[in-house]
Amino acid sequence: MKILQLGKFYPIGGGVEKVMYDLMTGISEKGVYCDMMCAAMDMNGMTVKINEFANLICTPTWTKKAATMISPAMIWRLWRVCRNYDIIHVHHPDPMACLALFCSGYKGRVILHWHSDIQKQKILLKLYKPLQNWLLKRAERIVGTTPVYLKESPYLKDVQDKTVCLPIGVEPVARDYGKEELIRNRYKGKKIVFSLGRLVHYKGFRYLVEAAKFLKDEYVVLIGGTGALREELQEQINNEGLSGKVELLGRVSDEDLPGYYGACSVFCMSSVQKTEAFGIVQIEAMSCGKPVVATKIPQSGVAWVNADGKSGINVMPEDAKELADAIMKITSDDDVYVGYSENANRRFREFFTKERMIEKCLKIYGYE
Repeated sequence: MKILQLGKFYPIGGGVEKVMYDLMTGISEKGVYCDMMCAAMDMNGMTVKINEFANLICTPTWTKKAATMISPAMIWRLWRVCRNYDIIHVHHPDPMACLALFCSGYKGRVILHWHSDIQKQKILLKLYKPLQNWLLKRAERIVGTTPVYLKESPYLKDVQDKTVCLPIGVEPVARDYGKEELIRNRYKGKKIVFSLGRLVHYKGFRYLVEAAKFLKDEYVVLIGGTGALREELQEQINNEGLSGKVELLGRVSDEDLPGYYGACSVFCMSSVQKTEAFGIVQIEAMSCGKPVVATKIPQSGVAWVNADGKSGINVMPEDAKELADAIMKITSDDDVYVGYSENANRRFREFFTKERMIEKCLKIYGYE
């Protein structure tokens, strides 16, 4: 069996690309041929041999429009090689990948991975919808990351018989106890609330900053990530007198990230829109035994990932007071905290390991 993961771009910049890359590496490490084709973020094409059973094929791009890399070369490249594969596993949303598949004339099996609906690009969606409908009809199976998203997406209501849930899985975060100690010493005597993500509107960081007003002085809120709203968030911190209580960390390197996961008491994901379909950062935190405070976004799978009352607490979006109350409830009592912590790690091991994701994906393919 030979499989091709198709969609998005490289280097990895978000959850969709990470899932594609992890599927490629995980499947190929089991001795099953699995390549990945995507558009190159730096515009220049390349092919990299990952291991004996996997190649990363990046096609050159012209530009980026509406969160889509425009790569006509992908059409030509896929047309040329598609017949080498028994299964093409296409990751949505990515109009470029869908167009390439449509033009390729591929006759084999297609698996559609529905990571999320197109939310922001309404004009693009009108143009893309006929192609999206073709893809939904063409796919043998439609994979979703949570049962909630599969059930609630308006675009999937007529294809429920083809859907199957495949939760995202990751390797557990490798604890770095030395860096954890350094971070704890930097914020000595504080309970650390950590959050991570692009500083954009749908992440809801303004509400997490506001939540700090309701937290006692023993708490400090650390927000990692970069994005368009950095200056606006820093201005909010300054205007509300929260300097020293809320800190924007900027980009957190891969080397430093385990330290922050390990040093925090609670991980908080304050997202407010369905664009946040899953929240990989939640399960990374859970792998370290960290309770999660997340939001009940309508039609999103976020609140399914974080089991309310077990691995953490889910609150209504855009409610800073509820965020603060949930953080304090989890951390106010040692016995209560230990229960949430143990449940968080248990939920990770039960649902969200990379090994579990790979095994279930191979079953979806029919590989035994």
